[in-house]
Amino acid sequence: MRDAYGRTLRTAAALAAGAALLAGCSSGGGDDGKPARSTPSASASAPSTAKPTPTALDFTADPKRVPKNAAEGRRLALAIVAGPESWGPDFVKRSPYLSDPDSWPVLDANCEWETGTLPRSVLASVTAHSEIPAAGGKGSLRVAATVTVHRTESDADWEMAETLEEALRCPDQQLRQGERITGLGSLGMPYGVGGNGHSTDSLSETGSYVNDAFKGRQGYNWYQVRIGQVTMATVVKGAPGRTEDLVTVLTQAQLTMEERVKAQMGVAS
Repeated sequence: MRDAYGRTLRTAAALAAGAALLAGCSSGGGDDGKPARSTPSASASAPSTAKPTPTALDFTADPKRVPKNAAEGRRLALAIVAGPESWGPDFVKRSPYLSDPDSWPVLDANCEWETGTLPRSVLASVTAHSEIPAAGGKGSLRVAATVTVHRTESDADWEMAETLEEALRCPDQQLRQGERITGLGSLGMPYGVGGNGHSTDSLSETGSYVNDAFKGRQGYNWYQVRIGQVTMATVVKGAPGRTEDLVTVLTQAQLTMEERVKAQMGVAS
Protein backbone atom coordinates (compact mmCIF):
# COMPACT_ATOMS: atom_id res chain seq x y z
CA MET A 1 0.00 0.00 0.00
CA ARG A 2 2.93 2.36 0.53
CA ASP A 3 3.77 2.05 -3.16
CA ALA A 4 0.13 2.74 -4.09
CA TYR A 5 0.18 5.81 -1.85
CA GLY A 6 3.30 7.03 -3.60
CA ARG A 7 1.61 6.58 -6.99
CA THR A 8 -1.39 8.52 -5.68
CA LEU A 9 0.86 11.44 -4.81
CA ARG A 10 2.61 11.31 -8.18
CA THR A 11 -0.68 11.11 -10.06
CA ALA A 12 -2.06 14.05 -8.07
CA ALA A 13 1.11 16.00 -8.82
CA ALA A 14 0.77 15.28 -12.55
CA LEU A 15 -2.87 16.40 -12.52
CA ALA A 16 -2.02 19.52 -10.56
CA ALA A 17 0.79 20.29 -12.98
CA GLY A 18 -1.58 19.88 -15.91
CA ALA A 19 -4.13 22.19 -14.29
CA ALA A 20 -1.44 24.80 -13.62
CA LEU A 21 -0.22 24.60 -17.22
CA LEU A 22 -3.77 24.99 -18.50
CA ALA A 23 -4.29 28.04 -16.32
CA GLY A 24 -1.11 29.61 -17.68
CA CYS A 25 -1.76 28.93 -21.38
CA SER A 26 -3.05 31.75 -23.58
CA SER A 27 -6.11 30.82 -25.62
CA GLY A 28 -4.82 32.75 -28.60
CA GLY A 29 -1.29 31.39 -28.72
CA GLY A 30 0.10 28.61 -30.84
CA ASP A 31 1.97 26.88 -28.00
CA ASP A 32 0.11 23.76 -26.81
CA GLY A 33 1.51 24.19 -23.31
CA LYS A 34 3.47 20.93 -23.20
CA PRO A 35 6.85 21.06 -21.46
CA ALA A 36 9.76 20.88 -23.88
CA ARG A 37 11.72 17.64 -23.81
CA SER A 38 15.41 18.19 -23.25
CA THR A 39 18.23 15.81 -24.13
CA PRO A 40 21.17 16.60 -21.85
CA SER A 41 24.63 15.79 -23.20
CA ALA A 42 26.65 13.36 -21.12
CA SER A 43 30.17 14.21 -20.01
CA ALA A 44 32.91 11.85 -21.24
CA SER A 45 34.18 11.54 -17.69
CA ALA A 46 30.76 10.93 -16.14
CA PRO A 47 30.32 7.60 -14.35
CA SER A 48 28.24 4.95 -16.13
CA THR A 49 26.20 3.97 -13.07
CA ALA A 50 23.11 6.03 -13.96
CA LYS A 51 20.04 4.01 -14.91
CA PRO A 52 18.46 4.74 -18.31
CA THR A 53 15.25 6.76 -18.18
CA PRO A 54 12.21 4.66 -19.20
CA THR A 55 10.61 5.80 -22.45
CA ALA A 56 7.41 3.75 -22.25
CA LEU A 57 5.00 2.49 -19.62
CA ASP A 58 6.10 -0.72 -17.91
CA PHE A 59 3.00 -2.67 -18.91
CA THR A 60 2.58 -5.69 -21.15
CA ALA A 61 -0.86 -7.03 -21.96
CA ASP A 62 -1.36 -10.78 -21.68
CA PRO A 63 -2.86 -11.93 -25.02
CA LYS A 64 -4.93 -14.52 -23.17
CA ARG A 65 -6.56 -11.81 -21.04
CA VAL A 66 -7.22 -9.26 -23.78
CA PRO A 67 -10.96 -9.08 -24.59
CA LYS A 68 -11.90 -10.32 -28.06
CA ASN A 69 -15.62 -9.55 -28.22
CA ALA A 70 -18.31 -7.29 -26.78
CA ALA A 71 -19.21 -9.60 -23.90
CA GLU A 72 -15.59 -9.88 -22.77
CA GLY A 73 -15.13 -6.14 -23.22
CA ARG A 74 -18.11 -5.33 -21.01
CA ARG A 75 -16.98 -7.73 -18.29
CA LEU A 76 -13.59 -6.00 -18.29
CA ALA A 77 -15.12 -2.51 -18.24
CA LEU A 78 -17.39 -3.40 -15.31
CA ALA A 79 -14.41 -4.88 -13.42
CA ILE A 80 -12.44 -1.65 -13.88
CA VAL A 81 -14.93 1.22 -13.63
CA ALA A 82 -14.82 3.23 -10.40
CA GLY A 83 -17.93 3.09 -8.22
CA PRO A 84 -18.69 5.31 -5.21
CA GLU A 85 -16.35 3.33 -2.94
CA SER A 86 -13.45 4.36 -5.18
CA TRP A 87 -14.20 8.07 -4.85
CA GLY A 88 -14.45 8.32 -1.08
CA PRO A 89 -16.50 7.40 2.00
CA ASP A 90 -19.23 10.02 1.43
CA PHE A 91 -20.07 9.04 -2.14
CA VAL A 92 -23.11 7.00 -3.14
CA LYS A 93 -24.55 5.74 -6.42
CA ARG A 94 -26.61 8.16 -8.48
CA SER A 95 -29.73 7.03 -10.31
CA PRO A 96 -29.40 5.84 -13.00
CA TYR A 97 -26.04 4.48 -11.94
CA LEU A 98 -24.72 2.82 -15.12
CA SER A 99 -24.95 4.13 -18.66
CA ASP A 100 -26.83 2.43 -21.48
CA PRO A 101 -24.39 -0.19 -22.87
CA ASP A 102 -25.28 0.67 -26.47
CA SER A 103 -25.00 4.47 -26.18
CA TRP A 104 -22.06 6.68 -27.11
CA PRO A 105 -21.84 10.45 -26.45
CA VAL A 106 -21.31 12.62 -29.53
CA LEU A 107 -20.36 16.31 -29.62
CA ASP A 108 -22.24 17.81 -32.57
CA ALA A 109 -21.38 20.76 -34.80
CA ASN A 110 -23.17 23.12 -32.39
CA CYS A 111 -21.01 21.97 -29.47
CA GLU A 112 -23.94 20.19 -27.87
CA TRP A 113 -23.67 16.64 -26.53
CA GLU A 114 -26.14 14.11 -27.86
CA THR A 115 -26.54 10.35 -27.64
CA GLY A 116 -25.14 8.31 -30.51
CA THR A 117 -24.50 4.62 -31.10
CA LEU A 118 -21.45 2.67 -30.06
CA PRO A 119 -18.73 2.83 -32.76
CA ARG A 120 -17.57 -0.44 -34.33
CA SER A 121 -14.07 0.24 -32.97
CA VAL A 122 -15.39 -0.03 -29.41
CA LEU A 123 -16.08 -3.39 -27.76
CA ALA A 124 -17.73 -1.85 -24.70
CA SER A 125 -18.06 1.40 -22.78
CA VAL A 126 -19.38 1.83 -19.25
CA THR A 127 -19.99 5.03 -17.28
CA ALA A 128 -20.73 4.86 -13.54
CA HIS A 129 -22.31 7.92 -11.86
CA SER A 130 -21.72 8.74 -8.19
CA GLU A 131 -22.26 11.75 -5.93
CA ILE A 132 -22.12 13.27 -2.50
CA PRO A 133 -25.80 14.18 -2.05
CA ALA A 134 -26.88 17.73 -1.32
CA ALA A 135 -27.06 18.40 2.41
CA GLY A 136 -26.62 21.21 4.91
CA GLY A 137 -27.00 23.93 2.32
CA LYS A 138 -24.34 22.35 0.07
CA GLY A 139 -25.08 21.22 -3.46
CA SER A 140 -24.67 17.70 -4.83
CA LEU A 141 -21.04 16.99 -5.79
CA ARG A 142 -21.41 14.84 -8.90
CA VAL A 143 -18.71 12.64 -10.40
CA ALA A 144 -18.51 9.97 -13.07
CA ALA A 145 -16.04 7.36 -14.27
CA THR A 146 -15.94 5.95 -17.80
CA VAL A 147 -14.09 2.88 -19.07
CA THR A 148 -13.96 2.24 -22.80
CA VAL A 149 -12.52 -1.00 -24.18
CA HIS A 150 -11.43 -0.63 -27.79
CA ARG A 151 -10.70 -3.39 -30.27
CA THR A 152 -7.10 -2.20 -30.70
CA GLU A 153 -4.57 0.14 -29.11
CA SER A 154 -4.71 2.26 -32.26
CA ASP A 155 -8.47 2.73 -31.81
CA ALA A 156 -7.92 3.81 -28.21
CA ASP A 157 -5.21 6.22 -29.33
CA TRP A 158 -7.61 7.81 -31.80
CA GLU A 159 -10.17 8.33 -29.04
CA MET A 160 -7.58 10.20 -26.98
CA ALA A 161 -6.77 12.45 -29.95
CA GLU A 162 -10.44 13.12 -30.65
CA THR A 163 -11.12 13.99 -27.01
CA LEU A 164 -8.26 16.47 -27.04
CA GLU A 165 -9.60 18.01 -30.26
CA GLU A 166 -13.12 18.42 -28.86
CA ALA A 167 -12.01 20.88 -26.20
CA LEU A 168 -10.07 22.87 -28.78
CA ARG A 169 -13.04 22.93 -31.16
CA CYS A 170 -15.65 23.62 -28.49
CA PRO A 171 -14.36 25.48 -25.40
CA ASP A 172 -18.03 26.02 -24.48
CA GLN A 173 -20.18 22.88 -24.48
CA GLN A 174 -23.83 22.14 -23.71
CA LEU A 175 -23.91 18.97 -21.59
CA ARG A 176 -27.71 18.79 -21.47
CA GLN A 177 -30.62 21.19 -21.01
CA GLY A 178 -29.73 23.70 -18.28
CA GLU A 179 -26.19 22.36 -17.82
CA ARG A 180 -23.01 23.44 -19.60
CA ILE A 181 -19.26 23.94 -19.31
CA THR A 182 -17.41 27.06 -20.44
CA GLY A 183 -13.84 28.21 -20.95
CA LEU A 184 -12.65 24.65 -21.41
CA GLY A 185 -8.95 24.09 -21.94
CA SER A 186 -7.17 20.79 -22.62
CA LEU A 187 -3.63 19.52 -22.29
CA GLY A 188 -2.18 16.24 -23.55
CA MET A 189 0.56 14.51 -21.56
CA PRO A 190 1.98 11.30 -23.06
CA TYR A 191 4.16 9.04 -20.93
CA GLY A 192 7.17 10.93 -19.55
CA VAL A 193 5.67 14.41 -20.05
CA GLY A 194 4.21 16.62 -17.32
CA GLY A 195 4.81 14.06 -14.60
CA ASN A 196 2.90 11.28 -16.38
CA GLY A 197 4.70 8.13 -15.31
CA HIS A 198 1.58 6.02 -14.80
CA SER A 199 -0.15 5.70 -18.20
CA THR A 200 0.66 5.39 -21.90
CA ASP A 201 -1.09 8.67 -22.60
CA SER A 202 -3.14 11.17 -20.61
CA LEU A 203 -5.06 14.40 -21.04
CA SER A 204 -6.66 16.85 -18.68
CA GLU A 205 -9.42 19.41 -19.13
CA THR A 206 -10.41 22.26 -16.85
CA GLY A 207 -13.14 24.85 -17.13
CA SER A 208 -16.22 26.30 -15.45
CA TYR A 209 -19.40 24.37 -14.76
CA VAL A 210 -22.72 26.22 -15.04
CA ASN A 211 -26.05 24.79 -13.95
CA ASP A 212 -29.41 26.59 -14.08
CA ALA A 213 -30.26 24.97 -10.73
CA PHE A 214 -27.83 27.24 -8.87
CA LYS A 215 -26.16 30.63 -9.22
CA GLY A 216 -22.55 31.21 -10.18
CA ARG A 217 -19.85 29.16 -11.83
CA GLN A 218 -18.29 26.08 -10.33
CA GLY A 219 -15.09 24.20 -11.15
CA TYR A 220 -14.96 21.44 -13.75
CA ASN A 221 -12.22 18.83 -14.13
CA TRP A 222 -11.86 15.92 -16.54
CA TYR A 223 -8.93 13.52 -16.63
CA GLN A 224 -8.47 10.68 -19.11
CA VAL A 225 -5.73 8.12 -19.61
CA ARG A 226 -4.94 5.26 -21.94
CA ILE A 227 -3.31 1.97 -21.01
CA GLY A 228 -3.16 -0.44 -23.92
CA GLN A 229 -6.53 -0.66 -25.67
CA VAL A 230 -8.42 0.74 -22.66
CA THR A 231 -9.22 4.38 -21.94
CA MET A 232 -10.35 5.52 -18.50
CA ALA A 233 -11.83 8.91 -17.66
CA THR A 234 -12.93 10.64 -14.47
CA VAL A 235 -14.93 13.86 -14.24
CA VAL A 236 -16.01 16.00 -11.30
CA LYS A 237 -18.36 18.98 -11.37
CA GLY A 238 -18.24 21.47 -8.50
CA ALA A 239 -21.28 22.53 -6.50
CA PRO A 240 -22.25 25.44 -4.21
CA GLY A 241 -20.80 25.14 -0.72
CA ARG A 242 -18.35 22.42 -1.71
CA THR A 243 -14.76 23.29 -0.87
CA GLU A 244 -13.20 19.99 -1.94
CA ASP A 245 -10.15 20.16 -4.22
CA LEU A 246 -11.59 18.75 -7.45
CA VAL A 247 -8.22 17.41 -8.64
CA THR A 248 -7.78 15.51 -5.38
CA VAL A 249 -11.32 14.16 -5.61
CA LEU A 250 -10.79 12.52 -9.00
CA THR A 251 -7.22 11.30 -8.38
CA GLN A 252 -8.17 8.39 -6.13
CA ALA A 253 -10.80 7.04 -8.52
CA GLN A 254 -8.50 7.43 -11.52
CA LEU A 255 -5.63 5.61 -9.83
CA THR A 256 -7.95 2.81 -8.75
CA MET A 257 -9.00 2.18 -12.34
CA GLU A 258 -5.41 2.25 -13.61
CA GLU A 259 -4.41 -0.38 -11.06
CA ARG A 260 -7.41 -2.51 -11.99
CA VAL A 261 -6.71 -2.53 -15.73
CA LYS A 262 -3.11 -3.55 -15.09
CA ALA A 263 -4.26 -6.34 -12.78
CA GLN A 264 -6.98 -7.50 -15.18
CA MET A 265 -4.95 -7.45 -18.43
CA GLY A 266 -1.28 -7.43 -17.58
CA VAL A 267 1.18 -10.29 -17.73
CA ALA A 268 1.47 -11.84 -14.28
CA SER A 269 4.78 -10.97 -12.59
